[in-house]
Amino acid sequence: MNLVERNRWWLVLVDAILINIALWGALALRFDFAIPYKSNYWDIALYITAVRLAFLTFAGAYKGVWRYIGISDLIAIFKAVTLGSLVVAATSLFLARELSYPRSVIIIEWLGDIILIGGLRFLVRIVHQHSKISKTKGVPQKKVLIIGAGDAGEMVVRQMMAHPEYGYQPIGFIDDDPKKKGREIHRFPILGGRADIDRLAEENKIQEIIIAIPSATGSVVREVIEQCHSARLKFKIVPGIKEIIEGGVSINQIRDIELEDLLRRPSVNIALEEIAGYLANKTVMVTGAGGSIGSELCRQIVSFSPGSLILLGKGENSLYDISTELSRSHPGQKTETLICDVADIKRVDHIFAKHIPQVVFHAAAHKHVPMMEHNPGEAVKNNIFGTKAVAEAALKHRAERFVMISTDKAVNPTSVMGATKRISEKVIMALVGRGRTKFMAVRFGNVLGSRGSVVPLFKKQIAAGGPVTVTHPDMERYFMTIPEAVQLVIQAGAMGQGGEVFVLDMGKPVKIVDLARDMIKLSGFDPDSEIKIEFTGLRPGEKLYEELLTAEEGVGATRHAQIFMVKGKHARLKELPRLLSPLQRTAISGEPDAVVEAIKKILPSFRNDENAG
Repeated sequence: MNLVERNRWWLVLVDAILINIALWGALALRFDFAIPYKSNYWDIALYITAVRLAFLTFAGAYKGVWRYIGISDLIAIFKAVTLGSLVVAATSLFLARELSYPRSVIIIEWLGDIILIGGLRFLVRIVHQHSKISKTKGVPQKKVLIIGAGDAGEMVVRQMMAHPEYGYQPIGFIDDDPKKKGREIHRFPILGGRADIDRLAEENKIQEIIIAIPSATGSVVREVIEQCHSARLKFKIVPGIKEIIEGGVSINQIRDIELEDLLRRPSVNIALEEIAGYLANKTVMVTGAGGSIGSELCRQIVSFSPGSLILLGKGENSLYDISTELSRSHPGQKTETLICDVADIKRVDHIFAKHIPQVVFHAAAHKHVPMMEHNPGEAVKNNIFGTKAVAEAALKHRAERFVMISTDKAVNPTSVMGATKRISEKVIMALVGRGRTKFMAVRFGNVLGSRGSVVPLFKKQIAAGGPVTVTHPDMERYFMTIPEAVQLVIQAGAMGQGGEVFVLDMGKPVKIVDLARDMIKLSGFDPDSEIKIEFTGLRPGEKLYEELLTAEEGVGATRHAQIFMVKGKHARLKELPRLLSPLQRTAISGEPDAVVEAIKKILPSFRNDENAG
């Protein structure tokens, strides 16, 4: 049958034979096997075969692979056969009397075609499925329970049935909807709710739980993990709602639960038309394009078809990685990869003069808090004067928009990194209204998966057998996934009219010690007994809690539910140019204490380590 499927003409020939069998059978049943159409039988048969095959071809019946036939294919066959019968009936009644025959024959023949044409394809699928099962009899099968008896759960079971070689043996479903209990999906029962997991797992000797609820919040995922952990069960999850929409669920997409799943929030809704309006066909520049945020900005920006994308950064290896990735994923996209220190005024100006970027996302920055405490001059040069160089070049060369990536550490800063980002906000706000460029900043907290976050460190410590080090039991941070943060940054860039500081809705703060415990559990270990957690004390510049607003600032709603706008003016803007010059000189000298004192002249409330905690 595989040979037949590979050649469309064989498929047409098979259907032609089935059509004639159905016609002969209909006539035989109608006339008790004494078929009266001796002279024009072959004319009738040829005409009906041609009509049927024409409608089947138009319906795409010869494009699909029979062994993977589904409901949509059977519906297409039903429509094609039905339309063909209507044409045959009309011909019989009004056009060619020599092609006419009783309406009862037309009905019987219509039913026969549906049964034979659809049935043969379905039989091929059953035979193929059975052969796969036979070949995998020696493959060990894991008994699994599927949490979620909805569309995603149904797709998971269907994939397990279609691919027995992966070794999954579904036993049933778990769903908290009491109306579903006792019902079946693909002959697998819905056994109960999440409260029954322990009992059902023990009764059915379950080896693995699969969470198939794409819209589940992080708290729901965490509850299921706790139950699985207490029952010593392995657990996996299907992709989020975005992946479901884009391509359904396949068996190889079922994956281990990641930290991002525990922080799931409602999906980000972005205004595609609004974003496309300011990015499509534009020259877009991303500074710090090789970093965690910068590279994700590049990935998402290319989906809006910019005229050109300029990847600017200092790290050649990370720039090469994202450039290569984009060339594979979007081979037709024009990109430029440029090595540049953003604090190099002449180099930055030369790049802007040559490429004339219309939209600039400024993500380049030194972000590692303890490291910047020991290298404050470098933080000042890169974060403040790098921002100043890029922003002034954007203004000079008439860029339309300049979006700076800021941080929650810029609010009441106790670290050099946070202070430099706060001053960077002031730098771009001082340029508002001096030209056509719309300047804005976007603040958000920590992002999971970034190189400077605690997550990679925790992973290494767990892999080494512990201990996992946490600075303080009460330390809290806001967390977002990188794609989620970047989507909102791009949306904020579309909304800004110049002079805004936007704040992203970071959800609820997460205790770092809870994050550590979750990661240990996700790795299959028990916190404290198998992998210990040790507290090491706050590091220089660190706070126990992060803030998104200063005491003087308020927050106002925007038209996007997950983006807020800071209310309040940036003070001391007129004095800023006079204060920046001595700061730059001290940064070049590299004397840490002098740099900190110069920062204090711009941010009088900044007390470095004294405010920590």
